[in-house]
Amino acid sequence: MRVLLVEDDPMLGNAVSQALRDASYAVDWLQDGRKASTALTHHGFEMILLDLGLPQRDGLGVLRALRAQGDATPVLIITARDAIEQRIEGLDTGADDYLVKPFAVGELLARMRALSRRRAGGSSPVLTNGAIALDPVTKTVSASGVEQTLSNREFALLRELLIRPGAVLSRAELEDRIYGWGEEVESNVVEFIIHSLRRKLGAESIRNVRGLGWMVERSANPGEAKA
Repeated sequence: MRVLLVEDDPMLGNAVSQALRDASYAVDWLQDGRKASTALTHHGFEMILLDLGLPQRDGLGVLRALRAQGDATPVLIITARDAIEQRIEGLDTGADDYLVKPFAVGELLARMRALSRRRAGGSSPVLTNGAIALDPVTKTVSASGVEQTLSNREFALLRELLIRPGAVLSRAELEDRIYGWGEEVESNVVEFIIHSLRRKLGAESIRNVRGLGWMVERSANPGEAKA
């Protein structure tokens, strides 16, 4: 999942960026509101973590512009502004959630998982297509009754496929969602990760749609998915 972090505090920005990478998110970090608005105009993200007290352009200004464009990307405000009136203003401006600093990284990640579930239209913390079940909290996956642990990249790619079972994602889309700016994308990395996942979950777990990309079957049974 590609996340945009907009935070001008270097220590907090570094800490949150690392925590997100450790949790298998691809994170891009910007430190002022004007650059954030520009990035949001030219790039797609699955979630935005937005500070309010930003240089160049206030976070609420970034949020207003985003919603005015009809962009419904989930926005989680992270800020030291803790007055009730400020929380109400942030939510009424279009934020999906509001977290006051200082906060525990565990709570931040839990709120992000909740927003992802809401966006996908589900309530269960486990992502599943009926044959594969992925737990975003423990980073474990089970298929045919067997539980496996995954690397960060394996988890990130499988999560993208299971968020929307039945949707075909191209190589470029998968690379964009599991790598952040400045991270080197190795040749054939998507094929390598999928090969590794198939070894763990079964050859029929991820289907290749020739010329288009990869998918997991919607509401599949273990014996029904196609290779």
